[in-house]
Amino acid sequence: MHLLEPRAQPSQLMRWTAPLIAIVATLLVGSVLFEALGKSPLESFHVFFVEPLTTSYGWSELLLKACPLILIAQGLAIGFKARIYNIGAEGQLIVGALCGGGIGIAYGETGGAWVLPAMVLAGAIGGALWGAIPALLKTRFNAEETLTTLMLTYVATHLLSYLMHGPWRDPEGMNFPQSVMFGDAALFGLLAEGMRINSSLWIVIFAVLAFWLFNAKSFLAYRLEVGGQAPAAARYAGFPAKQTVWFSLVVSGMTAGLAGVGEIAGPVGQLNLNISPGYGFAAIIVAYLGRLHPLGIVLAGGLMALIYLGGEAAQLSLQMPAAITGIFQGMLLFFLLGADAFIDNRLRRRAR
Repeated sequence: MHLLEPRAQPSQLMRWTAPLIAIVATLLVGSVLFEALGKSPLESFHVFFVEPLTTSYGWSELLLKACPLILIAQGLAIGFKARIYNIGAEGQLIVGALCGGGIGIAYGETGGAWVLPAMVLAGAIGGALWGAIPALLKTRFNAEETLTTLMLTYVATHLLSYLMHGPWRDPEGMNFPQSVMFGDAALFGLLAEGMRINSSLWIVIFAVLAFWLFNAKSFLAYRLEVGGQAPAAARYAGFPAKQTVWFSLVVSGMTAGLAGVGEIAGPVGQLNLNISPGYGFAAIIVAYLGRLHPLGIVLAGGLMALIYLGGEAAQLSLQMPAAITGIFQGMLLFFLLGADAFIDNRLRRRAR
């Protein structure tokens, strides 16, 4: 009988090598998948990973899709280090978009330069408050945050659907579940002519630098990490557990809310039922693939954005199903978790 036993000292080198192992394993299994679908693996990988980056427009789209992934994953990584697992960033993104979008609908056509900053602030507050709900349930009733954050995502989705089919629906939108298009005052400015990348990029760059400084210089970051890796030591040192829960869930909710505003005031330009293609869930993979490090998350976010672009290209060029993107994301997470399991544990044979 084989059992997994914890290693006394897991290899840090292997921990940083695990993402590369997961990527290689994903490519190998992906080759088998393409072969089974009757497609040439080399041609398919060229379409998936090379073609999207052959033009400047493709690179701008890569940045556009990487921005929300990186922003959300930065916040999630704070909680994951402390073993606080926010699985509901998608819902927090939606609520942030609703809070910011409400201002855009009300004042986007008539307001001045203050409208966009107000939308950003409202989105951050909305996402943070949606993250504060599971924090309250965790600290007051010891409710498991993985469940409460996930369930609140469905609440947010239904709230979005209600508003888009009801009071916020565009009366001239041919009965489609969408709001009016935002005015110029409620939109991020484009950074390059003919491309969709916009000035929300500066928010993401600022967030990466802020989280890097927080992790490198802040004593609070040290307390969070100790609380996650050695709870007994954290209690002995007097580190408050409730503060860890509140900080982790509120900050991760805030970054998700900011990402939501970045989408509706950027490439989408309005509220609709398709604000996000699952960025809140994909950001979980990005955080772990980047080893919960701010700069590693940037690289992982670029890779995940490339998978989104490659999935779209494969649908057009290879007639692949839309699920191909989710398949590659799932395989990447599966192999990453598998690699981590054998880095932290060794397989031992024991007599029955």
